[in-house]
Amino acid sequence: MTAGGRPAEPEVIWSRPQRAGRGPRPAHSRESIAAEAVRVADAEGIEAVSMRRVAAGIGAGTMSLYNYVPRKEDLYELMVDAVSGEYEFTPPTGDWRADQLALARQTRALMHRHPWLPRLLSPVYGFGPNALSYLEHSLDCLAPLDVPDAEKLELVAAINGTVATYVAGELAMAERARTLPWTEAEEQGVRTAWLGSRLATGEYPRLAAALTGGGPVPGAGLDMDAVFDRSVSRLLGAWGT
Repeated sequence: MTAGGRPAEPEVIWSRPQRAGRGPRPAHSRESIAAEAVRVADAEGIEAVSMRRVAAGIGAGTMSLYNYVPRKEDLYELMVDAVSGEYEFTPPTGDWRADQLALARQTRALMHRHPWLPRLLSPVYGFGPNALSYLEHSLDCLAPLDVPDAEKLELVAAINGTVATYVAGELAMAERARTLPWTEAEEQGVRTAWLGSRLATGEYPRLAAALTGGGPVPGAGLDMDAVFDRSVSRLLGAWGT
């Protein structure tokens, strides 16, 4: 153990006691530390999360926080696991595609509540107690799918990757809209008119057919919920066929 409670060798935060060293009962819990870090990230972004900021938020000294959380990476792991506890698991229906779509919808909503989450999604931060419960439930829902269990985990990873990419796009569009000096409708009107003028040249016949064949111009009145469901459903349709 190095100064400040930081480990000298690799270790998993979940294998550590709640607080390193001897002394009185810990004054803070991992849950309270994670909750404060999540609060800061939700309000100001993941860049605002620091050991000093979190320590101040829970009324602790920065160095004393290292007795509970040795590294910032451990803090991230606590954050990911804390929000992973927000899933509401219902018994599998027997329709594994429907169950996975329902979980994907929850994941999308989770990422919108915690916009920093897509940036931290990786195997490094995905194996805390709540995250393990999520994976176990996902595999339980996939029991009817006749593929090896390792491939089922690949499917879960592919779904989460699709959701994270989709939400990242939604968040980027929302952030851009907030910074425009005009309304989003005005912006979209100008862009739609320009795109229409280009399609009218006849240089892009396939694109023109795709955009005028009953579907809306990208960004113009799209039902993002419906697009999301179709995107995930197409992915699910490629499995078990």
